[in-house]
Amino acid sequence: MNNDFENIENERNDGIFSTSVKAGKRTYFFDVKATRNNELYITITERKRKFIEKTGGFEIEKHKIFLYPEDFENFMNGFNEALKYVSENKSFNK
Repeated sequence: MNNDFENIENERNDGIFSTSVKAGKRTYFFDVKATRNNELYITITERKRKFIEKTGGFEIEKHKIFLYPEDFENFMNGFNEALKYVSENKSFNK
């Protein structure tokens, strides 16, 4: 098994709650974790398998966002605003 995948799985096992969403070649993980002071926060991880032409194999690419409680409301407001825009403007014309 790829070490990057094992590292992601180990990180997820340290959490309090986890859920994931598969979306094509990507998987999104939503993990609730706690700080040393037992304050909860969320990590959002995008994991994507990427084909490496040189080796003929795959590597796991990941991107992570840490979201803390004081930012939840602003994050959700911005996210919901972007979702609303996309749903109202299904395509983009330059």
